[in-house]
Amino acid sequence: MGLFSQDIAIDLGTANTIIIHNNKIVIDEPSIVALDTKTNKLIAVGDQAREMHGKVHEGIRTVRPLSDGVIGDFAAAELMMRGLIKKLSSKNRWFSNSLKMVVCIPSGSTEVEIRAVRDSSEHAGGREVYMIYEPMAAALGIGLDVLAPEGNMIVDIGGGTTEIAVISLGGIVSNKSIRIAGDELTEDIIEHMRRVHNVKVGERTAELIKINVGSALTELDEEPEDYIVHGPNQMTSMPMEVPVTYQEISKSIEKSISKIEAAVLNALEQTPPELYADIVKNGIYLSGGGALLRGLDKRLSDKIGIKFHVADDPLHCVAKGTGIALKNIKHFKFLKR
Repeated sequence: MGLFSQDIAIDLGTANTIIIHNNKIVIDEPSIVALDTKTNKLIAVGDQAREMHGKVHEGIRTVRPLSDGVIGDFAAAELMMRGLIKKLSSKNRWFSNSLKMVVCIPSGSTEVEIRAVRDSSEHAGGREVYMIYEPMAAALGIGLDVLAPEGNMIVDIGGGTTEIAVISLGGIVSNKSIRIAGDELTEDIIEHMRRVHNVKVGERTAELIKINVGSALTELDEEPEDYIVHGPNQMTSMPMEVPVTYQEISKSIEKSISKIEAAVLNALEQTPPELYADIVKNGIYLSGGGALLRGLDKRLSDKIGIKFHVADDPLHCVAKGTGIALKNIKHFKFLKR
């Protein structure tokens, strides 16, 4: 493949977009663009656009092109992919604009949504575009043999969707995609801070609360320190300093976590008995950013009675798996053209 390889794998996520080239993660940036309000021209993409998010004036607007795992704003998605690919080509000057791409999509995508991703990819320079479903990419990234005649279950909790799938013989036997994932938990936290502490926090602060004191259980063996939040009082707009505990965050996201639990049980109910036996033996794999939530694996294992394993690098499983698919385009018949 060498230096001139024109192949890239893209994990087009609601929260982050990751690009893999020559088996390495070369771009890992937030899925966000900053546009000129009047002309809709691209001002910034990824990290730079995120810095501006929530801090812009009327001449600039920031857009997250994907919501719930699918492209919500077609033009912005295309600009974002172009912008990120351009960042990559500025790092690697041999890069041309006719690329072979494997792009990862949610397993619940409709034909229209799949076409939107394909069109965006082609407009951003894709000459040959292949698609892979998220849970399949996650399984490859975890290191499972997806072609084996054995059932494996993946629960991939991303930003916009939670994908639950049973994989065997290179195919998805049963899958469930629900639109409750990281973003929903962030919303729960914003709402909790408003209701309980009377303090207004934005998306980025809520995200930091989730990372620092997010938990799926009200009792943890290793308790994180309280996280101090600074924000305006809703009534008086005076500055406030609020210490937040993991117990209260666990209560605030309880409803959403229960919905993910219910979806996993539902997927297990629809699993053929032979594969069910494999899953009980192998355990269930958790990937995606949501897998990092403290106590989630323990909570699910206790509730469902099957061992849950958190993938080694849950944030990058899907991207790595998409990269593996790129190397094996000829062998993997499950890639969509």
